[in-house]
Amino acid sequence: MNVLVVYIDLIFAANLLIDGILLWLTGWLVKLKMSWWRLALSALVGALYVVMMFVPELSFLYTFLIKFGLSLFMLWIAFGFTSLQSYLRSLGAFYIINFAAAGGILGIHYLLQSSGDIWNGIMFTASGGHAYRLQIGFGFVLVMIPLVLVCFRAVHSSRIRREQLESYIGEVIVEIDGVTVSCPGLLDTGNRLCDPLTRIPVMVMEASIWEGYLPASWKGRLTQDGADRLLLETDGQSFAWQDRIRLVPYRGINRGASFMLALKPDLVVIKLGEDTFYNKRVLIGLDGGTLSGDGAYRAVIHPDLALKNSVEALPS
Repeated sequence: MNVLVVYIDLIFAANLLIDGILLWLTGWLVKLKMSWWRLALSALVGALYVVMMFVPELSFLYTFLIKFGLSLFMLWIAFGFTSLQSYLRSLGAFYIINFAAAGGILGIHYLLQSSGDIWNGIMFTASGGHAYRLQIGFGFVLVMIPLVLVCFRAVHSSRIRREQLESYIGEVIVEIDGVTVSCPGLLDTGNRLCDPLTRIPVMVMEASIWEGYLPASWKGRLTQDGADRLLLETDGQSFAWQDRIRLVPYRGINRGASFMLALKPDLVVIKLGEDTFYNKRVLIGLDGGTLSGDGAYRAVIHPDLALKNSVEALPS
């Protein structure tokens, strides 16, 4: 006869830790103010409930209504009740995180199994159907759940950062001598690059956007050679926009002074959300590299170009 040994203290401690992590992640997801002692008390209630499964007389507690009521009680202990909307938001987040954790554990467990393990777990029922016997070690769950939840938080944080970034990304349309180009641009409130003499704001764009209109000798050299040197090379050459070229001094990240080639456009149109901004007093700085690694934007918009007094102000 096989003897089954159950270490209730380990099960209690593990569920206390897991419930605490799930509740903390719930509060983080919905941005609720959390108190460590309330989280600990709520996790304690959840851990005690799991221990009760080993008491046969309390089997009636493992019904859907009791489980759902327990989750409501745990959330009330952890975060209180400020409003129905906030409470339902917390409840939804709590179940989403639980399902994500459970699904992640099952997915990793299935990924690590061999074909023999899978076949050994298949059972055929009396009615002719088949079922799969799932055997996941308690230690595996204990190790995997923090990993799954950390991944969940990282993915969610990345999505939030992306959404925040997209709120500052708009469409940039530049017109120069009958030529019109457009690209996504990022509104950078920390960008204060201006021409020091005229105080005209400079909007930086990737030079590759203008590749077909710039001198062929500039291709691939904006990052290696100095802007002043390239400008001297164009002297005497046939370049339609020769009179539109400007040299803008700036200080880079390494605090070294340098020059940037810039073009004087006829018009710059910036569309941010439902607002449209028109600007003529602007320079287009040419950057020889890539402004965004994932291609989310190809221009950096000067904040002065998105002032409210220029919204829907059609150019004369």
